[in-house]
Amino acid sequence: MHWNVYLAGEIHTDWRSELKQAAADLPITFLEPVTDHASSDDCGARILGGESDPFWHDRKGAGVNAIRTRPMIERADAVVVKFGDKYRQWNAAFDAGMAAALGKPLIVVHPDEFRHALKEVDAAACAVASDVNQVAEVLRYVVCGELPR
Repeated sequence: MHWNVYLAGEIHTDWRSELKQAAADLPITFLEPVTDHASSDDCGARILGGESDPFWHDRKGAGVNAIRTRPMIERADAVVVKFGDKYRQWNAAFDAGMAAALGKPLIVVHPDEFRHALKEVDAAACAVASDVNQVAEVLRYVVCGELPR
């Protein structure tokens, strides 16, 4: 069976590439948001017209990005959400909540020191991993029925 897996969360490291490499032999198509930070922030104003008020600038960007991300999350067989060290990642928490509300199997990735802050997100997850190698092994098991090598 072929799987679609949506990769949500932080965009300041190359975790997506690392996961794709670790799972390259699996029958998975990875779906993801636009990960260029400036493009993601500015897409609404650049396409639909500039905004002097930062609220409306951000609101336009969020709306345009949602046209991409919502259908991908809906189409996903599983959703991986990574929380990183940089910035408060409310968008990652929102994507995790959306996946949970849609009944999507959720795999959350974060360092141990985030456990308390993300307890509600972790409680909604089917698996909580500390690194992308664990995510790759979870995917290998659920997609192919193989335990770690």
